[in-house]
Amino acid sequence: MSFSNDVRQEICSSVNDKDRRFACLYGMLLFCRSLTREHICFQSESRISAELFCSLFSAVFRRELSITEHTRKNGVVLCSCDADGEDAEAVFQKYHLADDARLIDSEIIATNSLGVFTAGVFLACGSVNDPNKEYHLEFACPEEQLAQQLATLLGDIGVTAKTVLRRGQHIVYIKGSESIEDTLTFIGASQCTLELMNTKIYKDIRNKANRIANCDAANIDKVVKAAMKQIEDIKLIDRTVGLETLSDELREVAQLRAENIDMSLQEIGETLSEPISRSGVNHRFKKLAKIADEIRGGGGANAK
Repeated sequence: MSFSNDVRQEICSSVNDKDRRFACLYGMLLFCRSLTREHICFQSESRISAELFCSLFSAVFRRELSITEHTRKNGVVLCSCDADGEDAEAVFQKYHLADDARLIDSEIIATNSLGVFTAGVFLACGSVNDPNKEYHLEFACPEEQLAQQLATLLGDIGVTAKTVLRRGQHIVYIKGSESIEDTLTFIGASQCTLELMNTKIYKDIRNKANRIANCDAANIDKVVKAAMKQIEDIKLIDRTVGLETLSDELREVAQLRAENIDMSLQEIGETLSEPISRSGVNHRFKKLAKIADEIRGGGGANAK
């Protein structure tokens, strides 16, 4: 089951009193596929949404509707609920719908019903991506004015929603986990909100662990390359002028490095007969590197 279906399932279970049924059905009707005085058609790929539409229609209008199924070429089953004639006319009278345009009538929805109305809108035309993949919630609205009104309504609850025309549909979309969390909570899907938050926490921890691992790997690689360069310098000095020509301090560091490629500078400093700091060890290796460079340049070596 998809995350969108999880949201629909939770919404459907929360529509459980007269006012909520009336408001939810209003959202489903206003944003359904077809809405005229002669014919109303609610369509959804979700069987549970279609069943709720029929249930709400029966509760509000005392009229029974049936669900018909149509399988698309891609194998997806589309559920349709149709209301014709007197049933459609009853809807227009009950919700004071206009013939020329679909508009949200704020007077029909009490303040405490805005959330469940928006839940009905989601059931009619909404979808939300799996948070494991990306944070994206959208409503495919049937008309431009409805899209603008919905974006304004979401803005009133502090959610930034944008609109775009995609393949002839007016899309209201929301990006960002926090905005989607607020929207899901607003429409009554609080458990799905918690699931999204848990997913975000897991992703953040995983990404942080990956960054740390990558950083550690890069640091290890850097240390190994530095150690190999130091050993290369030490072997060159030993092969040409001999380590015995070095000062006691440089010779001790050189021998420790040659025998311990995996030792850090700090560990080398702590192992010396007279322990020194990491920066002190690094300074001695710079002296060895300078001697090696002089040998490569044919200028001899100063082993002090």
